[in-house]
Amino acid sequence: MARKDDIQTAYRRLGNSASLYDGMMTCSTTLGTAISRTVWGIGRDMNAAYIDCVMSAIPEDFSGTLLEVPVGTGVLTMPLYGTLPSAQITCLDYSADMMGSARQKATALGLRNVEFQQGDVGALPFADESFDIVLSMNGFHAFPNKEAAYAETFRVLKQGGTFCGCFYVAGEKGRTDWFIKNLYVPKGFFTPPFETKDSLRTRPSSLYAAASVECFNSIACFACTK
Repeated sequence: MARKDDIQTAYRRLGNSASLYDGMMTCSTTLGTAISRTVWGIGRDMNAAYIDCVMSAIPEDFSGTLLEVPVGTGVLTMPLYGTLPSAQITCLDYSADMMGSARQKATALGLRNVEFQQGDVGALPFADESFDIVLSMNGFHAFPNKEAAYAETFRVLKQGGTFCGCFYVAGEKGRTDWFIKNLYVPKGFFTPPFETKDSLRTRPSSLYAAASVECFNSIACFACTK
């Protein structure tokens, strides 16, 4: 419970400057919560549950190397990194604007164990088996070359390491699928093709020794061991 309390405290510290995107991702603002409920059918309790599901794959005493790709605005993960002072965290994103927002959050929380690097998940600028954990929250549904992203995240992960995260899967909630097809894809926020719950459960078997998947409406949380 201590880590959850620390993370919630950090969320509150960042809450006053929450953007529309951050408010939606964390259900921390009235408008953000309304959008999340409308599009995803997810309120504050389920939002917290899927975030906890992903973070449970990261040990509370973790002190190794972790790559987050994409880091986005860092709203979900900077509070987590504050509870892992002995870990070496590398955050990568293609968008300099997104990464700039994440940097601001890291500074506001006084994080000293996080570094940022601009780059492409399809061609990661790291050596083979560089990281103990690769974390990807709400990113794969946006990547244009998903096969390259899967291959690269696998490549840079150490043997015995953990690949975990979450993203949109099709076929779980009709209303969400409608918004993705008619709004998110045309606007360029998401890029097909998309995984389904079944395809996500099948895909890791060819690469990873063990994998688990849990869905919260159209958000699939996964954890794989190399």
